Amino acid sequence: MKILLKISALFLALPINVLANCSLPASADSTAGIVLSTKCQGGYNVNIWRKYNSGELLYRATSPNGNLSLGKGTSKATEGGRVYKFRKGIYEYWVWDGTLDNPQSGTLEVYKNNRILMQKTCRKN
Repeated sequence: MKILLKISALFLALPINVLANCSLPASADSTAGIVLSTKCQGGYNVNIWRKYNSGELLYRATSPNGNLSLGKGTSKATEGGRVYKFRKGIYEYWVWDGTLDNPQSGTLEVYKNNRILMQKTCRKN
């Protein structure tokens, strides 16, 4: 009887685990609206969301290295467009919305201890 219970639990847990790990692309829920959606070099997809009630900026990214969700971002207008900045520990993620040459392009930059680790060219969806 105990073996039957263990086998039943395993068959129940397996589909739940598969569903949880094979979820849809990173996104915010109905409490936020999309501000920027980009596809970047190397399979990086970045979405910037703004919460309706608080105005908080959210960063949602999918990449070959995994998914990343961040909150408490900042936004600043620049000469060439707008930059969204997010921090997680010693890492900073900057998403540039537009350039002087092309408002439909942008850049994803990742910094570690204020030194650039990665820079990817992006285009708006």
